[in-house]
Amino acid sequence: MGRGNRTVPSHSDAVAEGYVPLDSGHARLQELGYKQELKRDLSVISNFAFSFSIISVLAGVTTLYNTGLNYGGPVSFVYGWLVASAFTMTVALSMAEICSSFPTSGGLYYWSAKLSGPTWAPFASWITGWFNIVGQWAVTTSVDFSLAQLIKVIILLSTGGKNGGGYEASKYVVIALHGLILLLHGIINNLPISLLSFLGRLAAIWNVLGVFVLMIGIPSVATERASANFVFTHFNTENEDGISSKPYIFLLGLLMSQYTLTGYDASAYMTEETRDADLNGPKGIVSAVGISIIVGWCYILGITFAVTDIHYLLSEDNDAGGYAIAEVFYLAFKRRYGHGTGGIVCLVIVAVAIFFCGMSSVTSNSRMVYAFSRDGALPLSSLWHKVNEQEVPIYAVWLSVSISFCMALTSLGSIVAFEAMVSIATIGLYIAYALPIFFRVTLARKDFVPGPFNLGRYGVIVGWVAVLWVLTISILFSLPVSYPITMETLNYTPVAVGCLLILVVSFWLISGHRWFKGPVTNI
Repeated sequence: MGRGNRTVPSHSDAVAEGYVPLDSGHARLQELGYKQELKRDLSVISNFAFSFSIISVLAGVTTLYNTGLNYGGPVSFVYGWLVASAFTMTVALSMAEICSSFPTSGGLYYWSAKLSGPTWAPFASWITGWFNIVGQWAVTTSVDFSLAQLIKVIILLSTGGKNGGGYEASKYVVIALHGLILLLHGIINNLPISLLSFLGRLAAIWNVLGVFVLMIGIPSVATERASANFVFTHFNTENEDGISSKPYIFLLGLLMSQYTLTGYDASAYMTEETRDADLNGPKGIVSAVGISIIVGWCYILGITFAVTDIHYLLSEDNDAGGYAIAEVFYLAFKRRYGHGTGGIVCLVIVAVAIFFCGMSSVTSNSRMVYAFSRDGALPLSSLWHKVNEQEVPIYAVWLSVSISFCMALTSLGSIVAFEAMVSIATIGLYIAYALPIFFRVTLARKDFVPGPFNLGRYGVIVGWVAVLWVLTISILFSLPVSYPITMETLNYTPVAVGCLLILVVSFWLISGHRWFKGPVTNI
């Protein structure tokens, strides 16, 4: 959709009416029809830091290392990461190009509205927005719950380990830890954006330094190391899930990589708080993914060189209760020094990174809630888009925290139900990523007006690759992960995503179509 067709004030009109822009991002926001309500105080480094902290290779790889070990082992890690990274970069590049043209906190759902045309705009933005916001809440739930589980393992190892009579927290203690973590993240996200910006940069530095400390330290301390041949060629086909097909195992092993490489849309939601957002927002997206790819691969290689017995690491009878990376860290120090204290310290490094990841995730959630409610898409929208005197959407922050806690409560009843819910974190988010890209390469192919960051003549090609990759992983992550298929082993991901789609479409047909008209300008 060309800028000449937009029914919003031009830059010159905005200036004439008294809305004096501070920079190109501010001017572009006014052209899109929005007044500046959030404090525009973020540099490109700070914008990058939020996305980089949410991607957090320390969080993603550590949390799903068991999955990678079980489905393919080293080959799935080393090469699966590169495959997922290459295609993820096409998604990031396409999103960055669109972000440059539409730098608003509305992000993905706003892009869908503008790129799908007047007829489809309300429904397109509705579907994209709801998949995105629920996916983001699922990400926060998943990240903070994984931190609670890691703290459980740290406590277990600190008190002697599973084989030494260590304390193993119950599911009720884990959910209490989860609630406490979310509470802290809510409090932190009530701080001014300048302080959040500092914490975001600190989180980025912590992630990079943490990766290099662990990737060098763990193999160096380990008395037994894997050979290069093992790390680069060993394919683990031994699993208790009844799957023997190597291609199938490798594809399932991609889950770890693809789950880790999510959340970089945060740079888009922070654009209304970023200086020169039409350029720095896209830079934040691409650089966060690019640096995460490099740092993540280094982390995977470093840790895998300390892996010598996959079966034992996955066994629930080891000291860490089957938490593979925790056992790798613990054993490395215990075998060399006679105790695993150093390994526990390494786990604390990871825990802090996951804490920062959850913090940035709540920040991203709240900006999405703020923008979506500004356009009237949420119940009680007038409340959720209010900002305080420090220009922080505090009600949106606490809504995000509350819903993430409620989503985690399902773990008390059924871990299967909980895993189905958080599966939306990957598939739901990527569907939301793909929709505006799909509209850009189809309905808006001829009318799309790029911003200062663009892919030129390669934009459409890259966009189609991105869309096809999302379609592929959506199918892939809906496949069975264990045989024979029972109520306990069924992959409920397609059920969860299907239920979300039914609810969102039903809400639209019953009520939404009457009052939601897509993004609403406020100038």
